[in-house]
Amino acid sequence: MTKRVAILISGGGSNMVSLVEDMAGDHPARPVIVLSNRADAGGLEKAKARGIPTAVVDHRPFGSDRPAFEAALNHVLDQARPDIICLAGFMRVLTEGFVTRWQGKMLNIHPSLLPKYKGLHTHQRAIEAGDTEAGCSVHEVTAELDGGQVLGQVRVPIDPDDTADSLAAKVLVQEHMLYPLILRRFASGDRSRIDLP
Repeated sequence: MTKRVAILISGGGSNMVSLVEDMAGDHPARPVIVLSNRADAGGLEKAKARGIPTAVVDHRPFGSDRPAFEAALNHVLDQARPDIICLAGFMRVLTEGFVTRWQGKMLNIHPSLLPKYKGLHTHQRAIEAGDTEAGCSVHEVTAELDGGQVLGQVRVPIDPDDTADSLAAKVLVQEHMLYPLILRRFASGDRSRIDLP
């Protein structure tokens, strides 16, 4: 049975596009909605251009009431009936209540070699630490920020002249390869970890 995938974004949606373009042919999943917390997210137009339904739940009117914002998110998601939720640059921290409801069905991509550098500014932190490599991780989402089981990683060398921006660009290329691969495996029921060179 084909899995239904909801993709949550906040920005340009480049990872969303890589996921959507892979969900074709013999892929075990299909996108059913792209949902953003920002009406101006560039990824919404990219989704519409690919014939995928879109929705916006703006977090700002809810102020600091995260449960109310997430109730509105859940209302949209319930209508879409996803089997899997992919966070693809969704820049809101989700509460334990939301995560628990979708436990085991939610993936995220993070631009570091978890468990290193959870949270923001990962590339700058890796450079400042003197690391020789960075990368990205796809993990299951749990109530702990960037703390769920890692399902896949790709490593990227940090060159001496790298800046946070240049490193981010190198890592993003690998994100676009890793996330579709892990989603395909996850939708097939394969939760084993894979590390790519």
